[in-house]
Amino acid sequence: MTRVVVEKALRRLTVYDEAGNTLLRCLVALGSQPVGQKQAEGDGRTPEGDYFICLKRETGKFGCALGISYPSLADAQAAAEQGRLDAGLLPLFEKAEREGRRPPWGTPLGGEICLHGGGAARDWTAGCVALDDEDMRALFVLCSEGDPVTILK
Repeated sequence: MTRVVVEKALRRLTVYDEAGNTLLRCLVALGSQPVGQKQAEGDGRTPEGDYFICLKRETGKFGCALGISYPSLADAQAAAEQGRLDAGLLPLFEKAEREGRRPPWGTPLGGEICLHGGGAARDWTAGCVALDDEDMRALFVLCSEGDPVTILK
């Protein structure tokens, strides 16, 4: 199992093996509004928190991609407490987390946040973490569904 850590302030992604050895370190681009926690679909922010890889896709708009489990149960609970999400949806998030599956992506919180290619030269995504294509291909090989992803401020 590998562990992915994204440091938003440094625009850096690091992959560690189980022993804590660095397997990959590269630059990343973030959402068009990179500061702060993602709150809603379309806000241009990249989430912050603890997630896991919930989808591994070989082809897509930006090449291979790894989907992360945003919004997490913690994101959904905070949004429900703040009135940004119907609390009746919380059981769906609880089930997804319990089963290690992709959470609902069609809520007001947004979703379909991925680690993908397309370039790391400037912040440009809708909230995803973009890597240079060569780095993304290396990341794709290193990671599996279920691997933890931490996104720091």
